[in-house]
Amino acid sequence: MSNSSIAFLFPGQGSQAVGMGKELAENHAVARQTFDEADEALGYKLSQLCFEGPEEKLKLTEITQPAILTASVAALRVLQKNELKPDYVAGHSLGEYSAHVAAGTLKFADAVRTVRNRGKYMQEAVPVGAGAMAAILGLTLGKVSEICRDAAQGEVCQPANINSPEQIVISGHAGAVERAMKLAQERGAKKAVSLPVSAPFHCALMQPAQDRLAHDLSVLAFQNPSCPVVCNVDAALITSAEAAREALIRQVTGSVKWDPSVRLLVEKGVSLFVEVGPGKVLWGLMRQIDRSKTCLTVGDEASLQKTLGQLTASHSAGER
Repeated sequence: MSNSSIAFLFPGQGSQAVGMGKELAENHAVARQTFDEADEALGYKLSQLCFEGPEEKLKLTEITQPAILTASVAALRVLQKNELKPDYVAGHSLGEYSAHVAAGTLKFADAVRTVRNRGKYMQEAVPVGAGAMAAILGLTLGKVSEICRDAAQGEVCQPANINSPEQIVISGHAGAVERAMKLAQERGAKKAVSLPVSAPFHCALMQPAQDRLAHDLSVLAFQNPSCPVVCNVDAALITSAEAAREALIRQVTGSVKWDPSVRLLVEKGVSLFVEVGPGKVLWGLMRQIDRSKTCLTVGDEASLQKTLGQLTASHSAGER
């Protein structure tokens, strides 16, 4: 691969905001069509919830997941219309579905219906309030894993998102997560912050959701991806339909290995990362993982134009 490979990164839950995708849909027919397609696939006006809210509704996991996927794919299609193609794709948790749509592994309408169910299953796997998640800042993965083991006391408590050298999110039973937060502070964490999530994602408590989703994914048509996709659960490249399906199943209870996934892309020669979709969460994590790499975002018209300008400039520089 040339040393100027491009990777598209797709955000996960937590990046939603009222108004997401609205500008792109107003300015680009292909983005508008993406929202129309989602409305049709789901049988309700997802587009209206994305553009106008209300926020409480957009925060419901079974709406958040298809909403972020749709806003991300709308942005992706605008980039594709401008003849921009990634060499690699990766997505954070839910974003792995957007990555597979980008690579042609999954049809968009199939992905949108699947993630609505994924959100519903994850929500229903654990009674509200029984589980929790927290971000631990400033401790190594080894230390956080040890804290989780010490805090568990027969309950579930495990690293859920390995986001950057600075930030690891833990997930499990509410009591265990609370004990872990206290231990983390005692053992030198810069901060331990409880997250406003509706369920304890990416831990063993999600097994009922994983079993239900496995059934849905088993009947879905998967293609071999057109470019390698980094899977969260192994931080490894996926190039076949079956491996993609398998990884999306295991991802529900498995931890999101985001930091190792980004490092793998850097190792493969990626020097330019584009966060495609709402928010700037992955851009922020990129600055904690490797500041020497360029990371651009495409979520609205201004960020699109800026990114297109920089990509065109770097492309022509590469051809000189």
